[in-house]
Amino acid sequence: MEEYLSEFLENIEYQKGYSSNTVTNYEIDIEEFIEFLDKENINKLNKIDYNIVRKYLMDLYDKKYKRNTVSRKLSSLRSFFKYLCQKEIVEINPFNLISSPKKEKRLPKFLYNEEIEKVFDVPNLKTSLGQRDRLILELLYDTGIRVGELVNIKIDDINKSNKTIRILGKGNKERIVMYGVYLEDILENYLNDGRVDLLNGKKSNYLIINARGEAITTRGVRYIIDGIIKKACITTHATPHTLRHTFATHLLENGADLLTVKELLGHSSLSTTQIYTHITNERLRNVYLHSHPRAQKNCSQK
Repeated sequence: MEEYLSEFLENIEYQKGYSSNTVTNYEIDIEEFIEFLDKENINKLNKIDYNIVRKYLMDLYDKKYKRNTVSRKLSSLRSFFKYLCQKEIVEINPFNLISSPKKEKRLPKFLYNEEIEKVFDVPNLKTSLGQRDRLILELLYDTGIRVGELVNIKIDDINKSNKTIRILGKGNKERIVMYGVYLEDILENYLNDGRVDLLNGKKSNYLIINARGEAITTRGVRYIIDGIIKKACITTHATPHTLRHTFATHLLENGADLLTVKELLGHSSLSTTQIYTHITNERLRNVYLHSHPRAQKNCSQK
């Protein structure tokens, strides 16, 4: 099976335009299944049937994987075997015979306004790295872009005259995001000072540069955000994606319509964006229950 895995990974990365993170997840999921097959002494693809898939599913549950993780792993394998069917390497897709578990409903975490301010106060704007880190925060929160999109922004993608940035999203889909005066100021500061210092004579088309004057990685951004959150001393466990969730939540709380937020986030489906309405509705409910005198009254007091 290993000989077909590399072909499949190349197909989804270069033909279908999947992100490097997604390709890595597919590889991990499929290799884990291959390890399971080795333990079961199964070395032929035509021996993989419903019973084997069912046994593998039980093995995942025994390892205490969450339902969302199990669902993702089954989806990866379903796609892989679909590819094998298309190449006529196997006749049927055994993963079509089993349903994925229902996903756990978890509301995305977001930061409150006062938490955002604490986070933004951490970077030291008198240093090159501080200017860069503040720009990273501004970009993630002001535009709602993904961390993978952030690290791929090039200088030519920025239109300063109308304050927009061209973003290459999932599936190589382009979209335009806008930014305001806060990001404009820190962007100019970084481009004229911090970035020049970090490059130290080197040349790069990428906007965000690491301490060696090279394009930063998604792992590098996560490391930076993790350090900033710790210094900000806030209780919420935040990641770069938390700032994306915060962007969407704050837009909806301040009157933005769902379709606009969908376009700004680069979602292909409105149902993906609707999760944020649950956040705002739940927050409104909590405010009501804690603030309205009738809502606080205990039924036994009637």
